[in-house]
Amino acid sequence: MTLLSQLLGVVAIFVFIACILYVVFGQVTVRKLRKNPKTKDVLGLEYASGWDIINVAQAFSLPRSLTRKIENSKFSFMYANATVLYENTNKFDQVLGCIFYWLLTLSGLSAALLAFLNFLGVFSE
Repeated sequence: MTLLSQLLGVVAIFVFIACILYVVFGQVTVRKLRKNPKTKDVLGLEYASGWDIINVAQAFSLPRSLTRKIENSKFSFMYANATVLYENTNKFDQVLGCIFYWLLTLSGLSAALLAFLNFLGVFSE
């Protein structure tokens, strides 16, 4: 088994865990936020079905200074309002969203990096 296939196997495991967390976070947290009249309109722009799950997880994952800048920009309608979301969720929801978002982001970037390194011939024997 080559190094590339081993690394891709590890990344695939992380992607699978991220997919499970996507469903769990959507069902546990975002479903509750969609039903709340205070939060249903601050979940951000939904490019495709379920994109608001990623918007909410991103709001919990980015530093508060950055989310405040986003909330005051003219493109704030595209992102979830972190201030309102923090007021209407508990610590478990916030930690679950943070873990899901960073696992999804890092596994996706790792897969892209491995594909690029393979294209450059780093893993050729």
